[in-house]
Amino acid sequence: MAETKQVLVPDIGNFEDVNVIEVLVKAGDTVNAEDGLITLETDKAAMDVPSPFAGVIKEIKVKAGDRVSQGSLILLLEGGTAPDVPTAAISGVAPQILKNNDEAASPVGAGQARDQAVRGHGPLLQKTLPPLQDTVQPSLQNMEASQQPKAHASPAIRRFARELGVDLTQVKGGSAKGRVTKDDVQSFVKAALAQPRGAADSSLQISAMPEIDFAQFGPVETKPLSHIQKISAANLHRNWVSIPHITQFEEADITEMEVFRKQLGTEYAAQGIKITPLAFLLRAVVEALQQFPAFNASLDASGENLILKKYFHIGVAVDTPDGLVVPVLRDVNQKGIVQLAKELADISGRAREKKISATEMQGGCFTISSLGGIGGTAFTPIINAPEVAILGVSRAGVKPVHQYGEFAPRLMLPLSLSYDHRVIDGAAAARFIIYLAKALADVRRLAL
Repeated sequence: MAETKQVLVPDIGNFEDVNVIEVLVKAGDTVNAEDGLITLETDKAAMDVPSPFAGVIKEIKVKAGDRVSQGSLILLLEGGTAPDVPTAAISGVAPQILKNNDEAASPVGAGQARDQAVRGHGPLLQKTLPPLQDTVQPSLQNMEASQQPKAHASPAIRRFARELGVDLTQVKGGSAKGRVTKDDVQSFVKAALAQPRGAADSSLQISAMPEIDFAQFGPVETKPLSHIQKISAANLHRNWVSIPHITQFEEADITEMEVFRKQLGTEYAAQGIKITPLAFLLRAVVEALQQFPAFNASLDASGENLILKKYFHIGVAVDTPDGLVVPVLRDVNQKGIVQLAKELADISGRAREKKISATEMQGGCFTISSLGGIGGTAFTPIINAPEVAILGVSRAGVKPVHQYGEFAPRLMLPLSLSYDHRVIDGAAAARFIIYLAKALADVRRLAL
């Protein structure tokens, strides 16, 4: 008789209570190894959980709308064996497969596994609203001093609430046994922001948006925002109102770089590798970050200390059907143009297919947002906190440039550098972007 096994949610990074947005199978279905079972959606991306082995589905334990964490039971699967290569569709760690009589399958064992997973990861980059200074009481200092024990929430949710200055004892938990989730905290903050002028964010004196019946003017259609768009909106709002943005503009002469890029493209076309300008931008940005360490930094929670990072992980904004996501390429300083081009193609493609892992969205030091494939001459990108700067790239165009006593046609690339003025002053920003433009103008510098 075939053995029935449990399939659990694998390592999904530093996330808890992740939303199940779709169940891809039903009881009685026969699945192969790597077939998708359910689709999860975190704050940053949607991803499929694959089957660790082939078999017949006996019973499904989750449904759309449920919230799961690492170790949560997905379904019971009968028969089949695991493939030789471990499944790594979500985070490089094979899903946990436990027999019915396995001790670790008990609720206590699963909870301990989740706790250990949380402790083993770095801080989660929360995408939240700005702290509410006058509405959400008490303050962070008062809340930490009181240490109210009655709120039922995980350590990650408590940290999330502290970042917003939210008193968890005032938040009503909507899950089983009154446990407070991230959605509960966000709903609490949104309700506070929706209060009349003077009640929410009184330091900015922002009045509530008027409610208008647009149908009175003509036909309309209501289309809900995607989950990623909603989370991004809150994050962008927080960053825009809480960070003093300044944008420095420059143009880089990439005439020689483009000639070299096309030569490389011809050489590597047979291997299916597309060499894009973004690969050169990644290398040039790292060179600039090494010269100007304040751009490769973050303010600590107190806002009084600058954390200088010794690693170089660069986020790249990717346009997907569900909204903008920012996967992170790690250790860019240790990689060449060709390797970066391969990784860019891979991670961008998986992001559009909702196959990006949660951990691949974390740990960025600096972000590049390129609109070159669409057009435009300049824009003001919003800083991706806790980073302190972001580079916007527009479409390159041929312009007459005066050189050696005459005008010559040169391919010029518009650059837009937004920076946190609390950390970086205008002179430093100008030096950074000029250095970056010179590095792009002479690709030999990238080999130094």
